[in-house]
Amino acid sequence: MFKKNTVAAGVAAFATVALATGCAVAEGNKSDDVDITAMSADELAEYMIFESGSFRFDQVPQEGGTMEERMTQDEIQAACSIEGDPDGETAGRVVALAREQYEAPEGDLELGDWERGEELAFSGYGYRIGHNIDDHSTREAGGNCVNCHVFDEDGPTQGTIGPSLVNYGADRGDSQAIREYVHQVIHNPHQYFPCAEMPRFQGLLSEEQISHIMAYLLDPESPVNN
Repeated sequence: MFKKNTVAAGVAAFATVALATGCAVAEGNKSDDVDITAMSADELAEYMIFESGSFRFDQVPQEGGTMEERMTQDEIQAACSIEGDPDGETAGRVVALAREQYEAPEGDLELGDWERGEELAFSGYGYRIGHNIDDHSTREAGGNCVNCHVFDEDGPTQGTIGPSLVNYGADRGDSQAIREYVHQVIHNPHQYFPCAEMPRFQGLLSEEQISHIMAYLLDPESPVNN
């Protein structure tokens, strides 16, 4: 999900230029009693996005609710809207919040189909909103794992923001403990990596989809482990 402060910060640089050059910003939407020239760049960014009416926050995203609700930070996002790594107190609070949010499935975790997991890991479809909202009734959302991780050193272009997952299962085995750890990280990585850049997939991917991605990582037949 988006972070409200992060989105506003992205507009702040433009707002700084707009104020410095005297540009009219959101002129058609701003109220007559709002003096944007008296605002700081951050204040103007917040106003432009969340108050001026320039954005359609009444749009309904695929997961339900509204775009305004999607853009509103939860406790973890608010705590992680910082420069650099979190301090010890913040990290501890984020880990505690993440573990409160996690719901462990009953019984032993089973692996799905690694081939389906590969498809999901390489699919970036889902949850986009705009002129052509993604239709999850005709095409399932993917995990887009390849955007941040390498699975096959000889394969197509893959991301390097996160650690390489080549030989993930071959190096770690396939015990219930490892399956539980992988499940927890996919659901909510903040349980182990506070303020990680990896998104939380709880509520975005189904348990079946997660089992397929786990198989892609852990099944000895998966190309990840060969």
